[in-house]
Amino acid sequence: MPTHDPKKALCVSKSLRLFSGSSNRPLAEKIAQGLGVELAPITLEQFANGEIYARYDETIRGADVFFVQSVSGRVNDMLMEVLIAADAAMRASARSVTAVITHYGYARQDRKAGPREPITARLVADLLETSGIDRIITLDLHQGQIQGFFDIPVNHLSALPLFADYYNDMGLDTENLVVVSPDVGRAKAAKKLSDMLGCSLAIAHKGRPRHNAAEVMGIIGDIDGKTCIINDDMIDTAGTLCASVRELKKMGAGDIYVCATHGIFSGPAIERLNDAPIVECVVTDAIAVECAGKIKTITVADEFANAISAVYNEQSVSKIVGGDFAL
Repeated sequence: MPTHDPKKALCVSKSLRLFSGSSNRPLAEKIAQGLGVELAPITLEQFANGEIYARYDETIRGADVFFVQSVSGRVNDMLMEVLIAADAAMRASARSVTAVITHYGYARQDRKAGPREPITARLVADLLETSGIDRIITLDLHQGQIQGFFDIPVNHLSALPLFADYYNDMGLDTENLVVVSPDVGRAKAAKKLSDMLGCSLAIAHKGRPRHNAAEVMGIIGDIDGKTCIINDDMIDTAGTLCASVRELKKMGAGDIYVCATHGIFSGPAIERLNDAPIVECVVTDAIAVECAGKIKTITVADEFANAISAVYNEQSVSKIVGGDFAL
């Protein structure tokens, strides 16, 4: 009868491999530095007809794969990179595949606002799951309810504590400071930021006649002569935002600061922001952005590194920076 040979016993050990997609390699490099690892090699190419190709350049068998990607810029290409890289990892016998999606594309299409419309945020969730992804780590979804579109774990981080630290370090007078929510839907997040800053809250009421357009109808709260901080989850064309800023000025607002997690900055957005009557606009590097004029960036690399470390070591993610404030 064969006996057990301890020399031939299996040795199961975990291995973390961090990979970067094409959209935001600088952030992925900062995350790798925070984790104390090197970005693992991966080949990402396009065929002449635009099809995406992905191949891991070393074995990932039994590894915990974390793929960092911002679904922005060439949105459809970046989404396909995530899907194809996940499929490749699953077929290469990775132990687990985690998509670290620093900006979740199509998040604004999270419900049917009118007849015959798609719910594309749910479609993207289905695609990510079907590709073989086991977990999502993401930042400031347009609506927190998008987490419910997934049947896999979603770790939803928030940049609010980072913005709070940024403005607290500026030493602004909290007695004369007010956080302004750009609309009713953002009021909950604005309230959390105002609590962290120890200042008051105001809410803009606006109508939206069409996509990428809105009109401020009124303000709930006191902004007369006060320093205002407008907080949002994303800035796209900045047309609506800049129009709101000018309306706030007409209503008597003092200095106006703008902050948003995702600086998409489509078309003339940066030019509009630099021409707007604001002190500065602060965004995170969740989407790759070049600072210019009034545009400033803060990094979310440490927050993502902490989340990845917690997931890999099977620790609580809610205890990391931003976890208690996730929406």
